Amino acid sequence: MAKKYGIKDVVFRPLAAAQWRPIIEQGQADVAWGGGPTLFDSLYKDGLLLPLEGDEVKVAIAQIPKTIAGMPMMRTGPDGKVYWVAWAVSSFGITINTKVLKTVGLPEPKSWADLASLNYGKGVLQGFPVAGLARLTQSTSNTRIAEIILQAYGWDQGWVVITLTAANGKIFGGSEAVRDAVIAGDIGAGWTIDFYGYTAQLQNPDTKYIIPPDTSVNGDPIAVVKNTKCRAAAEAFVAWVITQGQVVVFDPKINRMPVNPNAFNTPQGQKRPDLKAIYDQLLTLKTINFNDTLALSVENVVMYYFDAAITDNADILQQAWAKLLEALNSGKIDRAAAEALAKKLGEPVNFTDPDTGEQVKLTLEYAMKINDKLADPTYRDKIYAAWREAARKKYQEVASQIP
Repeated sequence: MAKKYGIKDVVFRPLAAAQWRPIIEQGQADVAWGGGPTLFDSLYKDGLLLPLEGDEVKVAIAQIPKTIAGMPMMRTGPDGKVYWVAWAVSSFGITINTKVLKTVGLPEPKSWADLASLNYGKGVLQGFPVAGLARLTQSTSNTRIAEIILQAYGWDQGWVVITLTAANGKIFGGSEAVRDAVIAGDIGAGWTIDFYGYTAQLQNPDTKYIIPPDTSVNGDPIAVVKNTKCRAAAEAFVAWVITQGQVVVFDPKINRMPVNPNAFNTPQGQKRPDLKAIYDQLLTLKTINFNDTLALSVENVVMYYFDAAITDNADILQQAWAKLLEALNSGKIDRAAAEALAKKLGEPVNFTDPDTGEQVKLTLEYAMKINDKLADPTYRDKIYAAWREAARKKYQEVASQIP
């Protein structure tokens, strides 16, 4: 195919998303590859993607499922033409160490909420917190998982799930550290993007990647861009990526999920039954309808609130949680009382607005209102301090209510 279209060199230019538009408009790129569907849909709406119309690329696209886990694997315009197609599938889930969970006496988690449950507190009572997640300011994948949870459970309950997951475990400096802790058996379950889970499975047979139903899946697009000087060759490259080129995902250093089911019929694909089993699961999985626009509208708040309220107060939070678990276990409080206190421990704080001096609650609406203001370091420092102090007082107050 390269010889047919005179392709001698393929130059990759890793660029931040903000740099894509000028490069495309100036005709300095032929193919866009590597961003998520939100970015590609934005380029499509701005008229910066060309329809994939060549015979070869049409044959290749016909091999790709239109949806996986209910999410689109291509963008089809009102004209019926395809403007981007997925080359890989990404999911966000939980990587577990089955040996650790069995030792602690816990079942495999079936949802994000399981990691935040009183039941998973069994590990805490044994001196072995089993859950792991990363500081959100240090991990884009864990930030996305937090955003998924907030949309799956709603803002208030979502924060209960996130906060109590941290209470049930450890907060790490980054997502790689979470994965490595699961592999090593230092924790029993951790938030991970899919290919970290696949890597774990290759390195330790006691590990397993789980995709909860309350998660999100997306196709990672590739497209031909406006102003390309070699459209036919660019389309041929796209066709190659989503057909023969799919085998590169099986390399242990890449470890991605192919979008094309035919990839599993290749010699390389037949060596990865672990990925094939997950692919088959994805085909029937029903996930949440994740809203990227909503996620972006509160992303700064989600990251910095997590660090202020949870990371900086992890010791006080975990002490209050341990006291709650011990009270429930000893019969000092019943389960209904424990669940009420757990909810109070995890829900978003009431705090003093640093600009107005008024008492406010960190609602979704408030988060959307102030999200962009967090780009100002002075404002961010003030509200960060307010969140940290309010969370500390709340954890201490809950602890004081536990007999």
